[in-house]
Amino acid sequence: MQGISSGRALPSMAEFLAICDYLDVTPKEFFEDENVNPSLYRDTLEKIIHLTEEDLEIINIIADRMLR
Repeated sequence: MQGISSGRALPSMAEFLAICDYLDVTPKEFFEDENVNPSLYRDTLEKIIHLTEEDLEIINIIADRMLR
């Protein structure tokens, strides 16, 4: 672990997957720089899937306003 954290060694695929599991992220999420809280992002997306079209349009309007 010290070699990995110091940059002297790379983890094996099994070690990398174990690290992702420990951090509760997918391998793709691990490398996404913009997503600072992948667990919250994933949880929110899982809830959005169950919204009605009307509610989804409202969420979209709110997101647009917040991004201005």
